[in-house]
Amino acid sequence: MPDWSYHTLFRPILHRLPAQVSRDFIHRSMSFISSIPFGSKLISFLGHFDNDLRLSKTIGDVTVPNPLGLSGEIDPSLIGTKAFTHLGWGFIEIGPITVNSTLQNDCPLWDRKNKRILFPEPLPSIEVKKVKDRLKKVKKQQPFLLRLRGTNEEIVRLIQQLFSYGDGFIIETTELISHEVLRGLRQCAMGKPIILSVKNDINLIRKTILPIQSFLDGIVVESDRTWTTEENQRLLKKTVHLLKQQANWHLPIVIKGGVQSPNDALELLHAGADFLLISDGYIYSGPGLPKRILESLLFTSFGNLEKSQYTGWQYYWWFGLIIFLSGILAFIFSVTSVILPYDEAFLNTTREQIYSWNPQLLAFMSHDRMTLAGTMISGGILYMFLAKYGVQYRLHWTKHAIDVAGIIGFLGFLLFIGYGYFDFLHLSLWMILIPFFLKGMKSSKNVKALPVSFDLYNDRAWKQCLWGQLAFISLGVSLVFGGVVIALIGTTTIFVPTDLAYICMTPEMLNDWNERLIPVIAHDRAGFGSALCSVGTLIFLISLWGFRRGASWVWRAFFIGGIPAFVTGIGTHFWIGYTTLIHLVPAYIALFLYIVGLLTTYRYLHDKGSKIS
Repeated sequence: MPDWSYHTLFRPILHRLPAQVSRDFIHRSMSFISSIPFGSKLISFLGHFDNDLRLSKTIGDVTVPNPLGLSGEIDPSLIGTKAFTHLGWGFIEIGPITVNSTLQNDCPLWDRKNKRILFPEPLPSIEVKKVKDRLKKVKKQQPFLLRLRGTNEEIVRLIQQLFSYGDGFIIETTELISHEVLRGLRQCAMGKPIILSVKNDINLIRKTILPIQSFLDGIVVESDRTWTTEENQRLLKKTVHLLKQQANWHLPIVIKGGVQSPNDALELLHAGADFLLISDGYIYSGPGLPKRILESLLFTSFGNLEKSQYTGWQYYWWFGLIIFLSGILAFIFSVTSVILPYDEAFLNTTREQIYSWNPQLLAFMSHDRMTLAGTMISGGILYMFLAKYGVQYRLHWTKHAIDVAGIIGFLGFLLFIGYGYFDFLHLSLWMILIPFFLKGMKSSKNVKALPVSFDLYNDRAWKQCLWGQLAFISLGVSLVFGGVVIALIGTTTIFVPTDLAYICMTPEMLNDWNERLIPVIAHDRAGFGSALCSVGTLIFLISLWGFRRGASWVWRAFFIGGIPAFVTGIGTHFWIGYTTLIHLVPAYIALFLYIVGLLTTYRYLHDKGSKIS
């Protein structure tokens, strides 16, 4: 459930439901998706997330891929854990776990005024047996830290029973803890990290933790659930700062709560926190929060991505340029001769003969070829933008988008084979493009850089952009679907009723006049359908993976790239007088999505980060 669907479609509905009902619905739905074949691949595909090794840290002897963890408060029943492992977390907190469950008291409440979740106090727990049953079904992608609650004796028993399920243990004891107790816990843990949960009280931490820190691998400083996020943020930063100034302090600090935006997280990390456990901020900011935090952390820690001349981007750029120029050439032919010499040779009929027999038919063929030309021009522009502003900077997602869309476009050529009409020009273009595409794929095999950003705030521009992102994703999906439908029509009925009404003829009449005419028209339709699929895939993948604050090149790519397709796709119908409303409704809907997308994403994609703190 990405941010663009969570905030626009699901959250407005779910926030009207009781918190537990909406939480269970989301978690069960995500868990179901991750359980079906290729479901986990779908979740990973939508997020396109990977960890940067530069952000990895250690706690005890456990390596954590990034400093962000998901608080056990979010999923106390472990219903959605299987899905959460694919959402970019560096580690996941499981629990609180107790000898006997207290989940029946689980009733979180929305505090809409202060934008937080009011969790019950104490937090409900899950019993050992349920933890074992549910974690057995989960394939771990990151360390699990088990939060254990109880008496010292109960915690020892819990460690022994859950040893193989966790990578470390967060201790939430109800009794005083001593050197002897910690020594016993460490023996039970057999080298796995022991982390102590403490309240956000600097004096208490100094008094209780400093004497025993040699027996610990870290502490979790808990935010106060009665405070607002802003209050917790301020006090947590103060505590971290004071602890890091302590001369004899050496424990890693895990901060729980106090984060609702990437800026909140960065301020805590820059204050000295080593790890963060994200709690109710995840509910309000959405599932994209960890990715936004990590991309902002990469930017503030290592700077922006730099150009590289050794990524093969030039071959992808030439690939796009050739498609662009071919589209212009096809457009010129479509508004002049329409029929090329090798078409006339195949038909054994001249352009003039077709025109004298039925002028509408020639205009109809012009309309098919003009829309194909506009689609090719738009596709070429998108390929060039992806190569110059993405692959040149080693951005892996841009290479992936080019490869997927390019392969779809090449496979579309196979649709031509079944018509009994061999298009020499299309074959020539195919043969010219393949070397550039293959060379680009080979040269860019090491293009694996993760994107960076400075998307620090959940401001109005960000929220508006989510609607625009939804519009562009819908546009991409619509074009892919439309391309498939057009290709299917081109391989079956060839015409839709409005086509036949425009040319005032039936397929039988066309076939009687020239039995080779329908294969040529079918070839044109298949070409347009496959091109539309390819360009729709580009729009979908760019919208899915490429929207980041300040990425103005994405907006320019859509703005410039969309003009040729819409001018030809809609304009050609008015040019030839084929203006049947029902035929043009899909194009009007696509144009509406395009305009909405441009208007709502402009501010966000052109924000250069003047608010960076």
